[in-house]
Amino acid sequence: MKPAPFTYYCPDTLDEAVRLLHEHGDDGKILAGGQSLMPLMSLRLARPAVIVDMNRVPGLDRIAVNGDGGLSIGAMTRQRAIERDAALAERNPLLAAAVPLIGHFQIRNRGTVGGSLVHADPASELPAVSVTLGADFVLASAAGERVVSAEDFYLGYMATACEANEVLTEVRVPAWKAGRLWAIDEVARRKGDFAMAGVALWVDMDGGACADARITLFGVGGKPVRVEKAEQHLKGAALDDATLKEVERIVFEELEPDSDIHASALYRKEVGGVLTRRALGAAAARGTEAA
Repeated sequence: MKPAPFTYYCPDTLDEAVRLLHEHGDDGKILAGGQSLMPLMSLRLARPAVIVDMNRVPGLDRIAVNGDGGLSIGAMTRQRAIERDAALAERNPLLAAAVPLIGHFQIRNRGTVGGSLVHADPASELPAVSVTLGADFVLASAAGERVVSAEDFYLGYMATACEANEVLTEVRVPAWKAGRLWAIDEVARRKGDFAMAGVALWVDMDGGACADARITLFGVGGKPVRVEKAEQHLKGAALDDATLKEVERIVFEELEPDSDIHASALYRKEVGGVLTRRALGAAAARGTEAA
C-alpha cells in the first residue's frame, strides 16, 4: 500500500523544526528513523498531513558523558550506535543489554532512541528501561525547553506528555552506581518480536541486603509498569529464594494486564512474576560472580 498524500519538510536546524511543528500542530508528525511511522503510513493507519524529517538537524545524534558521570543521549542517536559503544556498556550495562533485544539489527541500524521512546509502544524495551534508570527527557518547542521524567512521560497506550508542537531532543540518564546489580529479560514468540511480557530491573546491595531497587515491567499494560510494592519488599532483604518467590507473588498480584491476540491477561500476570524472579536471580548471580 501507499501512504496518504502529505507535505514533506527536511529542516536544517532545530529552530526550523520546532517552528514547523508550531505552525502545523496536530497535522505534523516527526520522522526520525521511520521504523514505526513508515509502516503505519503505508497501511494508512497514520495519515499525517505534514512530515518533519529530523535527519538533517545537527547535534541530535551524540552520546556524551556529563560531569556527574551520567549520560546525555541525543534523540536521533541510532540504536545500533548504542549497541556498538563499548564505553557506554561500561557506564550503563542495563541500557546496553536492552538494545540488542529491539527488533533485528536492520531495524536498529535506522531506528533512533528518541523515536522508540516517543512512539511509546508498551511492549518495547527502551521506555521501560528509561523508567527503570530514572531518565529525564528534554522536550523542545517554539516556547523553549522543558524536562520531563520518564515516569511522568508515559500516560497510557502510545500516549505521552510530548505535545504536538514539541520534539524530544535529548535523554539524560543518571550515573550508574558502582556495584549495582541488574538484569533484563523478556518473552517473545520469536527473536525480534515485541515482548509479550518483559522486565528491566536493578538492585543496590549494602552488605548482604538490598538497599534500593527499581523494577519495571513492559508488555503487561498500556505503559511501562513500575512495581513499587515489590521494590519495597526487597529493601532490607537478602536476594534468597524466599524473597524472590515472594516478589514473584507480589508482581502477579499487582499486574493488571489486558488480553489480546498474543496472550491472555492471566498468562502475562504469570509470566511477569516468573520473569521478575528469574531476573532478580540473574542479578544476584552477577553479584556473586563479581565478588
